[in-house]
Amino acid sequence: MTPLARLIAERIREEGQITVADYMAECLLHPVHGYYTTRDPFGAAGDFTTAPEISQMFGELVGLALAQSWLDRGSPAPFTLAELGPGRGTLMADILRATRSVPGFHQAARVTLVEASPRLREVQAATLAAYSPNWIDHLEDLPEAPLFLIANEFLDALPIRQFQHGPQGWQERLIGLRDETLTFGLSAPLPQVPETPAFRHAPEGALVEDNLAARHAVAEVSTRIARAGGVAYWIDYGGWRSQGDTLQALRQHRPDDPLAHPGEADLTAHVDFEPLAALGQAFAWDTQGAVLSRLGIDARAERLARNLTGAALESHRAAHHRLTDPQEMGSLFKVLAITSAGAPPPPGFA
Repeated sequence: MTPLARLIAERIREEGQITVADYMAECLLHPVHGYYTTRDPFGAAGDFTTAPEISQMFGELVGLALAQSWLDRGSPAPFTLAELGPGRGTLMADILRATRSVPGFHQAARVTLVEASPRLREVQAATLAAYSPNWIDHLEDLPEAPLFLIANEFLDALPIRQFQHGPQGWQERLIGLRDETLTFGLSAPLPQVPETPAFRHAPEGALVEDNLAARHAVAEVSTRIARAGGVAYWIDYGGWRSQGDTLQALRQHRPDDPLAHPGEADLTAHVDFEPLAALGQAFAWDTQGAVLSRLGIDARAERLARNLTGAALESHRAAHHRLTDPQEMGSLFKVLAITSAGAPPPPGFA
């Protein structure tokens, strides 16, 4: 057992079974043994690679989309340029590099990073030293100002609860102990479950996941945008009214049993975008491939390819393919853009 597994097992012996959400929170953010607390998980040396680490094109196009949104809304100054879960700071660095030539954008921007991991804050500080970012612990701490926000692979790491619809009604999936090994079980039948479309339309036998933390995050951002203006791009893997068990672990770039290595593997779950979209005054939703295509990734890829040869050129082409192809990240990943009522449509959407 990992050190965190022993602590979780002790908690279960003392308190009884815990929810999947409690388990995810402990695994990812335990102050001593949490996955994000103790390591830099990104890139080839880590456990997974996100879009900004795959190619600079991703961050460049996101940055220009945010800048165009800012121009379309009258170039408010000052404004908050925020990222949730900024990783190494790669995405924000690409955003700021790509928008240097947008008149007034950098002067008006107040770069704000929402990051819970002290280890990753250190990495972000080194990456973004030239831009003097401000860090906050919670979304509620965002300043009162027009908000232009990006959250890439943030929602999938928020703790979920899982519910099984069986002959006895709805039961919550819990984590307990069997022969001193972490294992899944079910609660007693529940009097009620969350009021989201996935639950209302679930047939008997279905497993449905609920991400209360994601709904809270999107609601908080949407309220601020409705009040002060702006736009938010939420990019993640998932679907619309998704059902089924999507809890997964990744360790050293390979799938792992979610209960096998607590604190030493990344835990995520697919995002159900339907209840999140309903939290905004106005929204647009599409696949990552379609949005990047409309933002001009093909032309950008051709331009960058002119200066490349050999292995560098092949790597560049592979990155373009991975970000946009329907069999890769192009369809699996979705983009939800939320803005205020009556505002111009977010760049990248039809």
